[in-house]
Amino acid sequence: MASVNKVVLIGNLGKDPEIRYTQGGEPIANFSLATSENWTDKSGQKQERTEWHRVEVFGKTAQVVRDYCSKGKQVYIEGSIRYDEWTDKDGNKKYMTKIRVSGPNSRLVLLGGRGEGGGARGGGSTEPKEGPPSEDFQVSDDDVPF
Repeated sequence: MASVNKVVLIGNLGKDPEIRYTQGGEPIANFSLATSENWTDKSGQKQERTEWHRVEVFGKTAQVVRDYCSKGKQVYIEGSIRYDEWTDKDGNKKYMTKIRVSGPNSRLVLLGGRGEGGGARGGGSTEPKEGPPSEDFQVSDDDVPF
């Protein structure tokens, strides 16, 4: 019997993405994503709860995140949930939950128009903030949905 590990989120980046590279030069983008829900409680008071998600994006999609995403940008993501466990230097067990956007069953879509939700980094520049230049990567209209 098959199983499914799929997460779908629409939210806003909590800060500019952090970009790092594997030894082979593959980009990895990490960012926090805020999702909020609003409701009215029994007493008629408006309530809001924000959940924060750690997101990790790989490959060509990470290049799009690097070039077009910044704090406040709204995105739609499809990925899988991952649970990491490790022991810190003091011997304490640590746990982290991440949403991984990688592979054929994953997707990231930039929402909102140009200039909405943070837009491109550096006032319209699409130059990477850090890391090696990606001379062979070109964004086409098919890659960016706006």
